[in-house]
Amino acid sequence: FSMVTFLLRPVGILYLSSGLLGTAQMNQVFLTPSHMMNRKVGLNVEGSSFTLDGSPFLIIAGTIHYFRVPREYWRDRLMKLKACGFNTVTTHIPWNLHEPRKGWFYFTANLDFMAFIAMASDVGLWVILCPGPYIGSDLDLGGLPSWLLRDPKMKLRTTYRGFTKAVNLYFDKIIPKIVQLQYGKGGPIIALQVENEYGSYHQDKRYMPYIKKALITRGIKVLLMTADDGAELTRGHLKRGTISLYFLPILMMVYTASSLDGWGTARQSVDSHLLMRDVREMFNMSFSLNFYMFHGGTNFGFMGGSASLDHYLPMVTSYDYGALLKENGEHTTEYLTYQEFFSSSLAWFLFLSLPQPISSVKPICMENLSVNQGNGQSSGYILYETVITNSGLLTTRGHLQDRGQVFLDEEFLGVLDHFTHQLAIPRKMVYNVYPTLRILVENQGRLAYGKDINKERKGLIGDIYLNNSPLREFKIYSLDMKTKFLKRDLPNIWKPALFKHQGPAFFLGILRMGNDPRDTFIKMEGWTKGVIFINGQNLGRYWNVGPQETLYLPGPWLHPGSNEIIVFEEFKSGLEIHFTNTSHLGMVFWRVNL
Repeated sequence: FSMVTFLLRPVGILYLSSGLLGTAQMNQVFLTPSHMMNRKVGLNVEGSSFTLDGSPFLIIAGTIHYFRVPREYWRDRLMKLKACGFNTVTTHIPWNLHEPRKGWFYFTANLDFMAFIAMASDVGLWVILCPGPYIGSDLDLGGLPSWLLRDPKMKLRTTYRGFTKAVNLYFDKIIPKIVQLQYGKGGPIIALQVENEYGSYHQDKRYMPYIKKALITRGIKVLLMTADDGAELTRGHLKRGTISLYFLPILMMVYTASSLDGWGTARQSVDSHLLMRDVREMFNMSFSLNFYMFHGGTNFGFMGGSASLDHYLPMVTSYDYGALLKENGEHTTEYLTYQEFFSSSLAWFLFLSLPQPISSVKPICMENLSVNQGNGQSSGYILYETVITNSGLLTTRGHLQDRGQVFLDEEFLGVLDHFTHQLAIPRKMVYNVYPTLRILVENQGRLAYGKDINKERKGLIGDIYLNNSPLREFKIYSLDMKTKFLKRDLPNIWKPALFKHQGPAFFLGILRMGNDPRDTFIKMEGWTKGVIFINGQNLGRYWNVGPQETLYLPGPWLHPGSNEIIVFEEFKSGLEIHFTNTSHLGMVFWRVNL
């Protein structure tokens, strides 16, 4: 049994999913509840990253409290969480609502948390559950039932016998319901939080070990975590087998969208630009994330608690909380911003996987490169890179063979080919720091016959001009896509890919096969243009302009167990890959930027 303590700073990985037997969507790999058939170790921590059943996994979670949302709207809110790019929902279980009178338990209607969790799984979301007994969450008495205070000697959140006796009876009721929804049982629960921010309370050093034992002895086997503010982390975490999740950096980041509104105070606002800056920074550092709240909902009835800051501060009925969804479930502008953000790439043009470049004053064509023991480059792609000092008109004068994508730093400018010989570089894109011009040229195949076969050199076969002046001082990268190139550096720098990616990138997929691999066809629906490799074999090109729609994958090139698929996508990745006539068990994709 393992347990972990989460720090409010993410780790882990972005990921993409393939369809099982070519039918399921690929927006969350085979790392989705419906695709994970053969479950073993579940969520774990390896080094500074999360893994799910051994595969790298980035948690992108948002908190929704089922008890603050009408049951009729649960599915709508969960689907909006999924549509925004999140893969996990975090929710808390309020003891005081489930046992408002001692020994009287309610788990129906809006308190049917089992139905909420099952619905999350059906939508395609994993679940991190916070069962308490204390959950905070700005509830009356932090979610503890007020009848506990009938005991004049009561010491809440300690190992005081009167408190632990009540906790044990409560856990006896709810934990068996949770056990059957755990990852290992086929459910979506991948982690459980032990208590909540105990470091700021810390009245009894025996209390947290007691809660941990109470969970484990009742059958909890998923990863356990604690949550605390960074300053209180050392007092609130469990030393052995836990992840600490806190509000300053380490394993996972819990991001609070806003501060609370109390009656008689000014409405608190959230700086969306600052928030997005923080999230971008987290993702650039590959940290996992929990957004509190994704959807706040409403403090129906008298469930809202109070705070004690400079004075007593009772909470307002609305729990809007500056969340990405409004109290009534409508999208905020921030929601749309995050949806777009999660669907794009951050700092994607890193060129981490490229071999050592060849330096040259002038462009060199593929055939004349000093590679392959002096034989030049035969096929594939070639990348030219140079620094420019001015904006203006970029022209090829027919010297680009056959098709080139043009980038200025990370910005895509357009395509140059047999029909398009010039592109404009806007003045606004050339800053004080001189930008790098990159041209990724594809060899689309040399002429098979005719008198012009003598002219079939590829890449940049002569000068390329900016405002009629030839560009100079190039770095040239040979991207022949041979097995040696694909195996060279990529395995060490894969970065899981979660959503559609814009720009040239490699995708690594592990295709799991049964004992009898057979011929199949691959359909790259939603992808744009690129090349596919299976176990080192180049299957060939795909391109959404047609007419070909599938690629043939011979059964003998597959083997039982894991098969490595690498996709080089030039423009924009899709969200699914379809396979036909195969019994593969699923696939997970990682990405590395060109």
